[in-house]
Amino acid sequence: MPLTRREFTGRSALTGAGFVLTGAAGALATAPGALAAEDAPEVATGAAPEPGYGRLLSDPRGVLALPAGFTYEIITHSGVTKLESGEDTPSNHDGTATFEGPRGVTLLVNNHELKGPRTDWEYPVPLTEGLVYDPAAAGGCTVVETRPGGRTAEWVGIAGTSTNCAGGRTPWGTWLTCEENSDRAGENGMTRDHGYVFEVDPYDRRANRDPRPVKAFGRFDHEAVVIDPRTGYAYLTEDASGPNGLLYRWIPPHGFQHGHGQLRRLAADAGVLQAPRCFDAGGRFVDDLSRATRIGVVYGVDWVDVPDRDAKTVDVREQFDGEDVTRARKLEGMWWADGGAYIVAAVRRTRDESPGAPHDGQVWFYHPRRRTLTLKVLLGVNADPAEDGAFDGPDNITVSPYGGLVVAEDGEGVQHLFGATESGRTYPIARNDLNDSEFTGVVFSPDGRTLYANIQEPGIMLAVTGPWRRSPRH
Repeated sequence: MPLTRREFTGRSALTGAGFVLTGAAGALATAPGALAAEDAPEVATGAAPEPGYGRLLSDPRGVLALPAGFTYEIITHSGVTKLESGEDTPSNHDGTATFEGPRGVTLLVNNHELKGPRTDWEYPVPLTEGLVYDPAAAGGCTVVETRPGGRTAEWVGIAGTSTNCAGGRTPWGTWLTCEENSDRAGENGMTRDHGYVFEVDPYDRRANRDPRPVKAFGRFDHEAVVIDPRTGYAYLTEDASGPNGLLYRWIPPHGFQHGHGQLRRLAADAGVLQAPRCFDAGGRFVDDLSRATRIGVVYGVDWVDVPDRDAKTVDVREQFDGEDVTRARKLEGMWWADGGAYIVAAVRRTRDESPGAPHDGQVWFYHPRRRTLTLKVLLGVNADPAEDGAFDGPDNITVSPYGGLVVAEDGEGVQHLFGATESGRTYPIARNDLNDSEFTGVVFSPDGRTLYANIQEPGIMLAVTGPWRRSPRH
């Protein structure tokens, strides 16, 4: 049922009240639990304590700069560490999730964003028997087992998929890996259609045999996915341009119950796949999320059915015209927390492909009960990305057990992991001292003691430990 203008106006007044813009250009303006009006005077006068852990110290090993008191370990390194099979760890690490294993073990499922035929890559995901979707494709996932003190084992979770970028952890303890590539069979050497979501179980290797795409989630350039644990609805992002990509919502069929192995049993047309149509407090249609230029902007959201989710002749995002749907450039990572989905819309090097005011990234919060999108984070244009200090190009995100967000940067120039307090003040956590590759796969261990993140190229998984503490609200 569409959200009426009166309903939305009342909800947006509650949701958006009290937001103010803080921070300089190139920094997060606000974050989860955004700055309320009564907080503003303290922040404005500079009375609030400095967030974070101090300045970053250059790494003598030339890999990862960290604050004093923090250390890192290399868990996997493409071409250096080995799988259980004796084959090399695949390259191009991306989205990652952690799972609690027995007796202090942490399991991590790690995407490998490898596009195109296997011959294009020195270290593709090995074609492990029974775990291959398309033998021509280079991507997939590995599962990494770690114990206190370091890595112990790594094995293939799925192989023969393409451009495994982000994804999402399910409430029932599996990983959904997303193909950010929609090549058809016969294109770029592929032997099967791509552009799907696949489920990987880190606990049960047998459950991963005979990989089957979740076709009900649609075929497009998938980025990330989250599942609402209350309703079972799935929310999915699309990283695409020409036209810009879409946020999607999948509604399960009546009576469907999520759980281990259930998604692979769904029919290709099961449930309903939809795209958003947003409007502002005045009832005016919003064509692109980049139109929002003020923290706290709230859009109402209606949902429009996708005509052909498998994109048999026309890409899904191209099946809509004009005022049908609301788009965004580079819809990236998502994280489910606080009863909704935090959603990254990054602009980065492609500011000219979005119709709104120039910026270097946004984070939105979708509230499913209110059916609203609220702008929580806005990065100003980073005038000098080569200078260490400002941040741009948010990508993978996680909600920290210590408050606020932790963001993996995929921007221009210097690359960081950075945090944002609940009032929006930002601070550096790590800097890539190895090269200019993006950070990916930022996620905490189940006990919150270790922050994992990847340097995508050549493909290095890092475990960061140190004196974590609760972030101040102000």
